[in-house]
Amino acid sequence: MVAASPLSHDAEAMGAAVEAGAGAVVVYSLFEEDLVAEQSAPRGAGLDPYLRQLETLRRRVAAPVVASLNGTTPGGWVDVVAAVVGAVGVPVTVKISPFYSSVPAFVRRLEEVGARGVTVFNRFYQPDISLETLQVDRRVVPSTAAELPLRLHALALLAPFARLSLGCTGGVQTGLDAAKAILCGAHVVQVASALLERGPGYVGVMREELAGWLDRKKMASVAAARGKLGFGFTADAHAWERLNYTRTLREWPATGEGRQAGGEA
Repeated sequence: MVAASPLSHDAEAMGAAVEAGAGAVVVYSLFEEDLVAEQSAPRGAGLDPYLRQLETLRRRVAAPVVASLNGTTPGGWVDVVAAVVGAVGVPVTVKISPFYSSVPAFVRRLEEVGARGVTVFNRFYQPDISLETLQVDRRVVPSTAAELPLRLHALALLAPFARLSLGCTGGVQTGLDAAKAILCGAHVVQVASALLERGPGYVGVMREELAGWLDRKKMASVAAARGKLGFGFTADAHAWERLNYTRTLREWPATGEGRQAGGEA
């Protein structure tokens, strides 16, 4: 699935991604700030261009087209989701951040107010500082595979109990990365940075990699792999996490590059 990104401004690119095997496309986000600004701007700003692009994509793309809204009011996120669910007749999926004291508890609340899916995790484009210009540096940095483990951990936690659809976005660069997300419980895997860097046809390469892995593991379908590495196989997931943490530190090689004398770091 193509994640929300600047790529969705190009209907032909979206069409090429679907023709290469993408099952759906997510349109770039419409921000609440754009809608607020529209109230005092000439007609043609904010909502109208977004709706026109949705119509263009629906005509060009032979797959579901998913609109993306980014808002903050009224109230907290659960209130926002409840309001959206009550106002529309299509399934609502919420892309969340990792910054909650308990992601599973928050997902339960979203499920209670009618969300049909949750995607982990949103990427926040935090600015850097330029030491030369002494100004904020707002360059967009594409995601890398280093961001994937955080998503895998969350999916593995959610998979045993969540009744809604689970999506993974951020850090998926290859078909094998997609396989990892599916093993941890993802129903949907979204890709953006890899397509921006390699082109929309790269979806086909990823599908072939995933299919090849399934074949090597003698799994008949993606469904056969989904959730196999979720935390449901242990009675105490927190104990499992702690054990994994301590083993990771203890198994660091006694010799080798990067080893600092006298400690773990």
